Amino acid sequence: MLNRIVLTALGLAALTVPALAQGNEVNVYSSREQKLLQPLLDAFTKETEIKVNVISASSGLEQRIKTEGANSPADLLLAVDIARLQEAENLGITQPIQSEVVNKTIPAEFRDPNGHWVGLAMRARVIYASKERVKQDAITYEELADPRWKGKICIRSGQQQYNNALFAAYIVHHGEAKTEEWLKGVKANLAQKPSGGDREVARDIAAGKCDIGLGNTYYWALMNDKEADKKAWAEATRVILPTFAGHGTHVNLSGVVLAKHAPNKANAMKLIEWLTGEHAQHIYADMNYEYPLRAGIPVNKTIAGYGTLNADDVKLVDVANKKKTAAILVDKVGFDN
Repeated sequence: MLNRIVLTALGLAALTVPALAQGNEVNVYSSREQKLLQPLLDAFTKETEIKVNVISASSGLEQRIKTEGANSPADLLLAVDIARLQEAENLGITQPIQSEVVNKTIPAEFRDPNGHWVGLAMRARVIYASKERVKQDAITYEELADPRWKGKICIRSGQQQYNNALFAAYIVHHGEAKTEEWLKGVKANLAQKPSGGDREVARDIAAGKCDIGLGNTYYWALMNDKEADKKAWAEATRVILPTFAGHGTHVNLSGVVLAKHAPNKANAMKLIEWLTGEHAQHIYADMNYEYPLRAGIPVNKTIAGYGTLNADDVKLVDVANKKKTAAILVDKVGFDN
């Protein structure tokens, strides 16, 4: 038995269910970037002697679990987007996470009211800005459509889950019609066709191709602190915590669901509770550069250097419910063309 089984998203439909063993193990399906997930799982195994088997794919895992049905080896699904967590519940592949430990540790606004998903850590969608060419210290998401930024914005695909979630939050705040107009304005301000990832946004700002771009909080910190080949991109940029006008900064969750037919439920619950514990929350903060959800765990000093996060006050479930509409609007305005 391999300790880790990694599958590509493209190959999911063609592959049979692996014969993951049962016993002192737990089987995790994950859409998380593997190098960010593995330190958590390694620490859990070291402390509990419970082996963690992982199937990783960037997409398609929710449908895979549904297709596998009662024979699914999945105990847990780890996702990095509120819509993915909500989709799992909507597909009927989850069961309630019943834990006093979790309920006491994770604030209610970061848990499904019926217990079908639990947030573990938080990230924010922020502005990467050129240190040389951008002097302002505050910006709203609404301002990204202002013509003053024409030809100055870089961004990854509008259909990518992090951008799609931000656009969905915009719909919650402003409605579908105003969001469509805003997307048209942002598209008009792009310096180039959406491409790459958040790190490449910083790269292109450093190269002078654009002045600002959107990225997640942790990517900048990883480049600055741990990725020597990309440190120059971080050094040429800085992070601004944008807000919706009159509200806060858009945030999203890393979270977990308990699979409906979890064959190792007891071990799965141990892992869920461990992920909300002090050790795991410190790892989320200091190795993954996310905002821990457990009270009393300090934010990493690099992330704290961005300033105080004032998280947006919309309900994350409402954001999840608007993501399909956001995806339709992205295509309608030809955002990625």
